[in-house]
Amino acid sequence: MTKIKQKPQHEPQVPEIVEKTAPKQAKEQQISQAYWSLVWWKFKKNKLAILGAVIVVAFYLACAVFAEFVAPYQLQYQSDYLEARPQPIVFKNPEGRFSLRPAVYGLDQELDFETRRRTWVPDEERIYPLSLFVRGQDYKLFGLIPANIHLFGVNTEKYPDGTAFLFGTDRLGRDLLSRIFYGGRLSLLLGLIGQFFTLVLGMVLGAISGYYGGTTDIIIQRLTEFVGAFPDIPLFMALASAIPVGWSPIIVYFMLTLILVFIRWGGLARQVRGLVLSLREREYVLAAQSAGASDKRIIFRHLLPGTMSHVIVIATLMIPGMILAETALSWLGLGLRPPLTSWGVLLQEVSAVRVIRFAPWMLIPVPFILISVLGFNMLGDGLRDALDPYGGH
Repeated sequence: MTKIKQKPQHEPQVPEIVEKTAPKQAKEQQISQAYWSLVWWKFKKNKLAILGAVIVVAFYLACAVFAEFVAPYQLQYQSDYLEARPQPIVFKNPEGRFSLRPAVYGLDQELDFETRRRTWVPDEERIYPLSLFVRGQDYKLFGLIPANIHLFGVNTEKYPDGTAFLFGTDRLGRDLLSRIFYGGRLSLLLGLIGQFFTLVLGMVLGAISGYYGGTTDIIIQRLTEFVGAFPDIPLFMALASAIPVGWSPIIVYFMLTLILVFIRWGGLARQVRGLVLSLREREYVLAAQSAGASDKRIIFRHLLPGTMSHVIVIATLMIPGMILAETALSWLGLGLRPPLTSWGVLLQEVSAVRVIRFAPWMLIPVPFILISVLGFNMLGDGLRDALDPYGGH
């Protein structure tokens, strides 16, 4: 007989090794992110900071880099339309019918019998369409590449007498919109270059003061207090008035930058000193000292990089102060002077009551200054929050 093998009632279960794979998202959450990755992630969440960055980048591209291309006219181009009011944008074709393509009315001269002045008024019979990438006055892009293509304007080959003074003209017949783009180049670059030198001077002296302490710290801190004891505007005026009138515009621009650096470096040096005082007792600094690292290496390779997140925020928030200081000095006649053109120089031209009364459109640089300063402030606030990714919301 065939024996039937019976199975045991309690058959032991063989444990099965199951490899559990975590979902992709869970794995990504387990990966530790780098510091700058967290900063960028938090910065992107701040919509106002993104808007501020867009404004700042747009201003620097339009004014500092591509001013010749964006501006419809050259800087010193003088037309026959003296103090012409802004040409309104209309959506009509040359025949007077509705069109999606923007256009401007022509200008006619007439005599104002009340003020005994010749003024320019729109002529609705002449309509000039605006075009993109039109040929206009010759220029050199970046000072090297010859070109004659402008971002927008009137096709002068088809309409020889057409003009595009969207913001009007000044007393010499120069296009204000073009001068705003060219003037923004000097104002924005002065703020950027001045802040760069301020960072270099303030960071180095602040780090030396905080690291060495003692007599060195006392001397540097008393120097910062001496500079900060003077009111800004009188000190600006005193230093700027010392610049000889006969100097070339480039030297005046350089000297004005140095004046702004001399005024602004003290506050940054004191903040960097406070940061270095807390960092010099950290373990990695003590380890570098134990390993025989030189003071120069410790300051520039270990201490200063630890202050960069704080310094970046300070620099972003101080650039508007540089721009406003240059604008104020130039408006007072103590900063940049013609033939240089900056936002302050443009405002200095409207300091007379007569100009404000009869040509109020020449105040149009004011909104550009306010928007640029607002953009820097929004960017600085966003960076301040983003550079502390482990903080609150």
